[in-house]
Amino acid sequence: MVARRKEERIITILQELSSIHSPTGFTRNALNHIEKLVKKEGFKTSYTNKGALIVCNHPAPQMAVAGHVDTLGLMVKEIRGDGQLNFTRLGGPILSAFEGRTVRIFCSNGKQYSGSLILNNPAAHVNNKASEEPRTDLSMHIRLDAEVSCAKETEKLGIQIGDFAAFDAGFEYTDTGFVKSHFLDDKAGCAAMLDAMFTLGSKALTRIPVMFFFSNFEEVGHGACAGIASSVKELLVVDMGVVGSGVAGIETAVSICAKDSSGPYDYELRLQLVELAKRNKLPFKLDVFPFYGSDGSAALRAGYDLRVGLIGPGVSASHGNERTHIKGLNATRDLIIAWLKS
Repeated sequence: MVARRKEERIITILQELSSIHSPTGFTRNALNHIEKLVKKEGFKTSYTNKGALIVCNHPAPQMAVAGHVDTLGLMVKEIRGDGQLNFTRLGGPILSAFEGRTVRIFCSNGKQYSGSLILNNPAAHVNNKASEEPRTDLSMHIRLDAEVSCAKETEKLGIQIGDFAAFDAGFEYTDTGFVKSHFLDDKAGCAAMLDAMFTLGSKALTRIPVMFFFSNFEEVGHGACAGIASSVKELLVVDMGVVGSGVAGIETAVSICAKDSSGPYDYELRLQLVELAKRNKLPFKLDVFPFYGSDGSAALRAGYDLRVGLIGPGVSASHGNERTHIKGLNATRDLIIAWLKS
């Protein structure tokens, strides 16, 4: 779907990025897509040895903006005797939220196959307890859309242990401004970063000392632990804002995080972000995220001497059937721009 209004470029960016499968460890296609977009607009790019994408037009950036393109997913753990697939999780997807969803298996020989995540014995007519069974790695499997009845037949297709398996995002943009999709964590943040870059333009970002860092291993905890320029003093992480019981975040605002499970974020930077949001009349919520870590957490644990802040659009039902709103996306983009201009 093309964005309904010209000013909603951020929706088009997000939809295109959401259509590219990028489970953690298998992000090259998504990063290549971002690279092509930014190069068309005059931005310079490079990759870290670990594969993260850096976009930077300044020779000695003092600031960095980071988001992660990697998402939750699965990996083939075992080919069963009946030819179907057991899996291991990449990150922490809530399996019940993905039950019945289409899974794409990416073989090392370049072939792809589809399947579905289902319960091991899912038919209600033979298992009247199916609705009550817990959904776990052991009670579920990937049902291949291929005529196989044994492991050898599946192996002949080219499927093997270690192949990545990714869920379709199921992107939808509603007339009421909501975006419904898996993996808004953190493709929504990446879309806000890209729209901020395009709004400012490549010439402005030659003068503003900033680098943009698109991480590829955040979901497993070591995304931004390497690759940030030694000249950088401040890091603004753009990830999802938490929405749920016991937190302040809402989908129509940008969240400014004071603390997550890794500890407090930089106090002075947080105060600056709050002041910028107020000055620019942006809808925002100051919040604490109880079960959360970010690329900022990874950078600090790796020993970077940085002042770190964390913002992001409010995202409902994280790691499941996620949802945000155009107002939250735009507020996040505008806060990035305000911070860079300040």
